[in-house]
Amino acid sequence: MKVLLTNDDGIEAAGLAHLKLALRDLVAEEHCWIVAPHQPISGCSHQVTTGRPFRAWARGERTFAVEGSPADCVRVALFKLAPSVDWVLSGINEGGNLGSDVYLSGTVAAVREAALRGIRGIAISQYRAGSQPIDWEQVQRWTREILAELMEQPLPRGAFWNVNLPHLPPGSPLPERVYCPLCTQPLPLDYSVEAEGEGAEVLWFRYQGRYGERARDPQTDTDICFSGRVAITQVHLTSGAPW
Repeated sequence: MKVLLTNDDGIEAAGLAHLKLALRDLVAEEHCWIVAPHQPISGCSHQVTTGRPFRAWARGERTFAVEGSPADCVRVALFKLAPSVDWVLSGINEGGNLGSDVYLSGTVAAVREAALRGIRGIAISQYRAGSQPIDWEQVQRWTREILAELMEQPLPRGAFWNVNLPHLPPGSPLPERVYCPLCTQPLPLDYSVEAEGEGAEVLWFRYQGRYGERARDPQTDTDICFSGRVAITQVHLTSGAPW
């Protein structure tokens, strides 16, 4: 089994390093590639680079930094850098990717790109409660068990897994895993309006999301994750799929 790792937090992100460590007992070192953005590019959705060349450079054995988006990373990996992988794993994202987040998340876009090309994929995100720190050792331990479970399950062509880990105290055992649909509620947000010396006709807007206040459809991924359990959703590319 050959696996490609990527993310949208950048190649230096702690989550990516711990994702690789979580795979140690599951995938041989020589069958693991990392192709990730050279810098953070969160919230980029399925953006791809067209109309100009972009660089990729080696950062070690089977490790490449890409001057582009997560979807770019998957495309050039499958085209040239790691062309025969069986799985694409994206994350571990620092922050949740719940419900409608799947449409704007670069983390999720990476595995969506894989699914479009017939490759199985898992996006993994760690919900962060406010400014509380993430216990990456705990996240790594949980992720190892979840990957072992999901990589043994059948996955229909044109589908991928989206996993969200809850924020629990350090030392917590792996919580209950719940297979659930995506929440349909939008993220509550505000914009502050700022004037910066360009006249009354020019408005500057600053985004202010309220992630922890989002509404929850019962027994959907947001509800499951916010209640301290692992939310696992099988997302389908086509309409009419059950989730």
